[in-house]
Amino acid sequence: MNSSAITNKNTRVGLTAFMGALAMLGLGYAAVPLYQLFCQVTGFGGTTQRATAQEAGAAERVAAAAGAKQISIRFDGNTAHDVPWTFKPELATDTIRIGVRDIAFYTARNNSDVPITATATFNVEPEQTGRYFNKIQCFCFTEQTLQPGEEVRMPVLYFVDPAILDDENAKDVQQITLSYTFHKAIEPAS
Repeated sequence: MNSSAITNKNTRVGLTAFMGALAMLGLGYAAVPLYQLFCQVTGFGGTTQRATAQEAGAAERVAAAAGAKQISIRFDGNTAHDVPWTFKPELATDTIRIGVRDIAFYTARNNSDVPITATATFNVEPEQTGRYFNKIQCFCFTEQTLQPGEEVRMPVLYFVDPAILDDENAKDVQQITLSYTFHKAIEPAS
């Protein structure tokens, strides 16, 4: 092999390695949004679903036709160590009809002397129920800013999809836990 052929071969290998490194870097940046999308679509890891009022109405019609099976919902509220709020559900548990819209309220109070902007992360347990737990409106969809000493009620409008009754892994679940944790927002809303 002459030196020109070796140089061409080395250039191809170098370009291939560089392109592979760029592809891995791109996948690294895309991993978080792709994982979030995967969790939202499948309910993986207890990720709940977001629903419209029309979808809730359709679920209510299915539930009415299927009967009035009930399920217990347990509510949980937490804050990260850097969020000086008192945050808790107004009710610890509620029993609802599957497929029927219900509303739960949480209360949050800023115990500090400065405004705090925070965002709520959420999940449901058991994990297999995440794909059936649908939120229509929720304080967790946006950042929340509380002024010093301010206390607010935060609603969650939700329903459990009647399709849960057809899932072998979820149909016998007696209770779903909806859990929220507030974390300080990275860049407070202005």
